[in-house]
Amino acid sequence: SIRNATAAYAYNMMTYYANNQTSTPAEKIGNLPAPYYWWEAGAMWGGLVDYWAYTKDSSYVNTTLQALVANFGPNADLMVPAHRGDEGNDDQAFWAIALMSAVEYGFPSPPQSQPQYLNVAKAAFDSMAARWDLTSCNGGLKWQIFPENAYGYNYKNSISNGGLFALAARLARYTGNQTYVDWAEKTWDWCERIGLISSMYEIFDGTDDNQNCTQIDHLQWTYGVGIFLHGAATLYNYTNGSSLWQKRTSGLLDRSAVFFSPYPNATDVMYEAACETVGTCDTDQQSFKAYLGRFLAKTAVLAPYTAASIKTLLTKSAAAAATSCSGGKDGVTCGTKWYTGAWDSTSGVGQQLSALEVTQALLVANAGAPETQANVHLAQPAVTTTISLPARSITAELQTSNA
Repeated sequence: SIRNATAAYAYNMMTYYANNQTSTPAEKIGNLPAPYYWWEAGAMWGGLVDYWAYTKDSSYVNTTLQALVANFGPNADLMVPAHRGDEGNDDQAFWAIALMSAVEYGFPSPPQSQPQYLNVAKAAFDSMAARWDLTSCNGGLKWQIFPENAYGYNYKNSISNGGLFALAARLARYTGNQTYVDWAEKTWDWCERIGLISSMYEIFDGTDDNQNCTQIDHLQWTYGVGIFLHGAATLYNYTNGSSLWQKRTSGLLDRSAVFFSPYPNATDVMYEAACETVGTCDTDQQSFKAYLGRFLAKTAVLAPYTAASIKTLLTKSAAAAATSCSGGKDGVTCGTKWYTGAWDSTSGVGQQLSALEVTQALLVANAGAPETQANVHLAQPAVTTTISLPARSITAELQTSNA
């Protein structure tokens, strides 16, 4: 039944994609139509790589492979499309993260005459690390890559730096190269020092480098805590269960509680706390829950002591999402609000991807542990403890986090 649901969600999502026709310009292949930006296309293909790994359904393998290869930039560097639009470091990170999933799960590769996933992911990391900006705030990545993108160029946000952190962690685990570990630690330490990671493991949105990062935007988003959580769990696994990365993994998982249980009758159901209940989520934000669902599932595999609690969150959220995916002519169009018990009349790539990710996450064990470069699975750390999310007041936490 889970496979049937994910197949329906994926099929509906792919109705939004039309850029694989013979008349499509080369630079448009793999991209979604307006109003979707380049990053969300990369995120969607990453979700479909996982879909294949978890369900063994090969329906979208050729399309996904074509999309990934089409977005390989010059010199096998996954930079940005030729049109150089509003893409930023976070956009590049989402494409590179999709490639790492392809590497870790053995997704069908391009011909050897073309750049390979791992090399492109490494090149993407190198280009991001080269943009580490010491001209303000003593480091950090800017949101935007190009100065002409004034909106966001002077903003150092958690998702860009979280993307660098998570990509470094995954490359470290896969390759065993200490340089990636060093970069992951460097990025975490900077985020913590600036205040993007709080002492309670809250992940705040970003900070203005025109003010030398002295002021923090305290909005929290699902994908922010999700990307740091997966990176921390990856390093916990790579270090064979170090106490430092266990503490950080546990802290982030605990703080993710702010994105569950919006109402007393919706216990453990995921929602986007900053915008969803008031109906202000934009097109990008409609997809953010997808990545928390994705990264929770991967965390459960890499840090097994979290699995029981994560399974509860994913199961409750997937069941609620199913009630939302009941709209449209096909009867499987997904909405935004999973806690209403019905379709809320919204639709889009983000809604479909979010439902797909949180549902297919229940099948994550089918893919096994992500592989390493030696083509063997790392030994799983011993289950030394369990995490249970404490009773909490979501309202109080939101008031605190938005102060």
